[in-house]
Amino acid sequence: MLAPMDPLRLWRTSIALQRGGHGHAAGALARLNTLLYGNSLSPHASVGPGVWLGHHAFGTVVQSNVTVGRDVTIWHNVSLEADEAADTQLVIEDGVKIGASAVIAAPAGRTLRIGGGARIGAGAVVTDDVPAGATVVAAPMRVVEPD
Repeated sequence: MLAPMDPLRLWRTSIALQRGGHGHAAGALARLNTLLYGNSLSPHASVGPGVWLGHHAFGTVVQSNVTVGRDVTIWHNVSLEADEAADTQLVIEDGVKIGASAVIAAPAGRTLRIGGGARIGAGAVVTDDVPAGATVVAAPMRVVEPD
């Protein structure tokens, strides 16, 4: 059961207000969510049932042109980005798991799709489609020697 001030509940309510033509109220609720939980969750995004936000969505950014499917897990400090000025979409299909500090950014002018059941590792940067069931991990660490 969700707590009364859960960030996911606030986000879903702001989305419902936006869709109901109450843009000012939706924006105010989104700003409250930001103040309480340190996130930026757009009321223009689309979110399916069963979504789970780890660590109260702390540091999480979800932009307007993003669709999140059913039963998606999103950990803290995740950025889901799709340029609002271009014809750009980001689609996260059902059952995807996204690790902490991952960045998924749709290139301008196209739709980026994360296939159902895919897993995005912590710290990964994703700019291309990910097939259903695939796992994406961050680049290997490298040490840069001081000058």
